[in-house]
Amino acid sequence: MLYYLFDWLNQSFDFPGAGVFRYISFRAAMSVITSLIITVLFGKRLIRLLQKKQVGETIRDLGLQGQNEKQGTPTMGGLIILSAIVIPTLLFAKLSNVYIILMLITTVWLGAIGFIDDYIKVFKKDKKGLHGKFKVMGQVGLGLIVGLTLYFSDAVVVREKISTDNKQMLSLTSDPGKLDDGCADLGFPEYSKAETKSLITTIPFVKNNEFDYNDILGVFGETARQYGWILFVLIVIFIITAVSNGANVTDGIDGLAAGTSAIIGVVLGILAYVSGNTIFADYLNIMYIPDTGELVIFIGAFVGACIGFLWYNAFPAQVFMGDTGSLALGGIIATFAIAIRKEMLIPIVCGIFLVENLSVVLQVAVFKYRKRKYGIDYARANRLFLMSPLHHHYQKKGFHESKIVTRFWIVGLLLGIVAIATLKLR
Repeated sequence: MLYYLFDWLNQSFDFPGAGVFRYISFRAAMSVITSLIITVLFGKRLIRLLQKKQVGETIRDLGLQGQNEKQGTPTMGGLIILSAIVIPTLLFAKLSNVYIILMLITTVWLGAIGFIDDYIKVFKKDKKGLHGKFKVMGQVGLGLIVGLTLYFSDAVVVREKISTDNKQMLSLTSDPGKLDDGCADLGFPEYSKAETKSLITTIPFVKNNEFDYNDILGVFGETARQYGWILFVLIVIFIITAVSNGANVTDGIDGLAAGTSAIIGVVLGILAYVSGNTIFADYLNIMYIPDTGELVIFIGAFVGACIGFLWYNAFPAQVFMGDTGSLALGGIIATFAIAIRKEMLIPIVCGIFLVENLSVVLQVAVFKYRKRKYGIDYARANRLFLMSPLHHHYQKKGFHESKIVTRFWIVGLLLGIVAIATLKLR
């Protein structure tokens, strides 16, 4: 909203300083700052309100150190995160941008599903919360919206870099508009004005690192290639469901999900910025995706919200985010990565979520196998992990949760560095 206001002031009255709102870097910085202010100030009031309404977490006795002290800690703190993401985005982003619209839909959609789940647990006193099938239906519904929009929307395009031969050919034409913003005259990289609809994505660690989903179905003939979008939508649904559940599982001890998400957000912000900038895209020899630079404003609010939430969620936590926050965080990360065509980096950049998810899956699978083969007593005595998810395993081993969280953050930071390094390591 402020973007449009100051753009009008600049265009109509040449208002001093109004032109600075044209710069993504300025608006991203303002988004981070505003998000932090909202989180810290609004968070304190919300915590008091939750305490007044007795919206406390019911903790199951799992025999973990310090577990009983968490009983009654306010939950549904994800409302703080959602507010600190949505408000700065509405203030500083271009609301006509299709990627911003998708990110806002993702935030509200999964936040609403998480809120319903928390509401049932807290106010209806049903520890199971929202039935799992309804959560999955909500995630699948969002996946359909995201996947279909990214394929069918005319605003979602890529621009191909002009080869040397094509530059010579275009120089003979009388239409200078075919070059991107006159960059050729300035010595900047040249991208075709022709905006291409495609299902191309990025493969890390590969030199010519662009991959077309249509090629998967290409083995069945050229006719089958036209249905590649169906495969793309199915993959989008899977990624959104997996990552949102991964963030949900990771949210088990104070500060783990929020801190890990903040690190992931910074990495995705860097990837979005270079993907939406012709100069950096040319230097790094990566796909140039018009308008994705605007996502930096959104991810700035995301990072600010996560860091600001840690003010109250760091050990000992004064509030828990609940499913209201964790489902939204995971869904935002997944949708964002897909939008900038870096979804194949998710196993790296979201490595903590992946390992936490796998620890639960493996724990259940191994237990069922051993139960079937050796009996229930053997299976209970020989679990793969002392407890799952993985962070609880280390708690059972006697590590303090602050040490576990800090070390998980360090691993997440290393994974983030590796993800950024894939821009050049091929």
